[in-house]
Amino acid sequence: MRIYLIGCMPEGKNSDLEERIMKILLAAVNAKYIHSNLAVYSLKAYAGDPAVEIGEYTINQQKDDILMDIYKRQPDILCLSCYIWNLDYIEEIVLEIGKLRPDMPIWLGGPEVSYDAKEVLRRLPCVKGVMKGEGEKTFKEICRIYRNEFEKRENVCGYQDKNVDNSWKKSESVDNQLKGVDGITFREEKEKIIDNPWRPIMDLSEVPFVYDHMEDFEHKIIYYETSRGCPFSCSYCLSSVDKRLRFRNIELVKKELQFFLDHKVPQVKFVDRTFNCKHDHSIAIWKYIMEHDNGITNFHFEIAADILNEEEMELLEQMRPGLVQLEIGVQSTNPKTIKEIHRVMDFEKVSKIVRRIQDKGNVHEHLDLIAGLPYEDVESFAHSFDDVYALKPEQLQLGFLKVLKGSFMQEHQEEYGIVHKAHPPYEVLYTKWISYEDVLRLKGIEEMVEVYYNSRQFTNTMEELEKEYDSAFTMYDRLASYYEDNGYNAVQHKRSARYEILLNYIRLHHKEKEDLFREVLTYDYYLRENAKSRPEFAGDYLVEKNVARAFYEKEEETHTYLPDYGKYDRNQMRKMTHLEYFKLADTYILFDYQNRNPLNQEARVCKVKAGTGQR
Repeated sequence: MRIYLIGCMPEGKNSDLEERIMKILLAAVNAKYIHSNLAVYSLKAYAGDPAVEIGEYTINQQKDDILMDIYKRQPDILCLSCYIWNLDYIEEIVLEIGKLRPDMPIWLGGPEVSYDAKEVLRRLPCVKGVMKGEGEKTFKEICRIYRNEFEKRENVCGYQDKNVDNSWKKSESVDNQLKGVDGITFREEKEKIIDNPWRPIMDLSEVPFVYDHMEDFEHKIIYYETSRGCPFSCSYCLSSVDKRLRFRNIELVKKELQFFLDHKVPQVKFVDRTFNCKHDHSIAIWKYIMEHDNGITNFHFEIAADILNEEEMELLEQMRPGLVQLEIGVQSTNPKTIKEIHRVMDFEKVSKIVRRIQDKGNVHEHLDLIAGLPYEDVESFAHSFDDVYALKPEQLQLGFLKVLKGSFMQEHQEEYGIVHKAHPPYEVLYTKWISYEDVLRLKGIEEMVEVYYNSRQFTNTMEELEKEYDSAFTMYDRLASYYEDNGYNAVQHKRSARYEILLNYIRLHHKEKEDLFREVLTYDYYLRENAKSRPEFAGDYLVEKNVARAFYEKEEETHTYLPDYGKYDRNQMRKMTHLEYFKLADTYILFDYQNRNPLNQEARVCKVKAGTGQR
């Protein structure tokens, strides 16, 4: 929205006078189109200034396109949200927009500029200032200062000579007022850098709800916040810097959750750093979403598994399959590493809890590991990898240490011999314990885990293949070497090609079991794909036409295997399912794509006696 200062045209005024509109642009460069930036929407909502507009972009867009859009919007003030994944991107845009609009104050905010604000200003001479830490109140004050100065220069009737310069943006009055604003570091017009104190924390319940207009977030993940701060002290994490835990009023939270449920939002991702650190808070929320479940909305939480209490566990066990998903940070199972990074984690307890949750089969689990931590060499990391892999979560994220500005890890990087990239995301290159060659090796394993595990397209094949190796780590390590030796890691592959490559690997290393793996690969393929065009690796289709025809004719009469298909005829059922014969097992399998597992999207399967309608 814009604010229009409307008045009557004074007598004697002419076309040399024009209506003036002050505009503040809050810009965010997100990692993906489906993401939204909760921070900029919170800033806008709290400021309550109709002059504030939001511009959201992605790092997949051309920088020139973003630059052009910002320029065409002609903001009076530009504010950009900075994170580890977009800082380089934003800095380049800022340097160019500074050339085009030297009159425009540029402000930065976010975790990637808060802890070295002075250095940011020295590096980017076109930037006016940095908003440090929690930004709602700070941004509102900055808006007020610029608005007041703008209105001082305006004619009583709301018009201004279009030839008048924009000196109001850079006046001494603005600088004098900025000196009284906590939570900023800024550059005076005389180039002196003023570093004001950090702002005291605010009541989280004062932050307005930003999702009143859901049409603005169509096809996007909804991010939601019910707490700020973290009780833990993990040395690699910026959340550990803020120990001042505070929570949004639970009645307010329930009201907002109901809004999401009423609008049937596909997914709400909580950004609370450790969601279950206050048990009455997490229990109240989990009870509410379970009792008001709409059958559609999924809620994502980052939790510490080893502090889940019995009441929380019992609640999770009652959830609808797919209602919640849990992200659990393990990072390492090396006790010395865990102690050194100031992490509190009992892996034995985590394992028991993860397995207990899995027993119910209703909650998606996402487990994390970090490579490059102190006292973690390749051998130690391999052990951590095997420990976590053995838990068989739906997702296993293998990440690499990022040395974040302001973190304990950054302060002690020399002690650990950590050398990291100079630019965001400041990822580790090597340490005392792990070489760059080791890092490259682990990068290859990370890629294989993403392709062959996290995709959930090879679940049974990888379980079978794992039996051929001493450990899961070794299996993925060998597969990564095969990719590198054959140049596969430098090429984009179609989904079906991944099956072919894996079968070729098996032919090379496990030739005697090629037929077995071909069948398991085919089974995995049809678990996810209702493909009517048969892939090459699967070989010939072994279901005889008369057998398939007899099966579907019988199913049309009895619905023995497809009880939910009563309104469909045999031809429609055939299109919505797949019947496959597995020669080695001498078994017919029916894949039902209308009834998928909500956790992994695998088709429902059942063994059939084709042509008879009997199990």
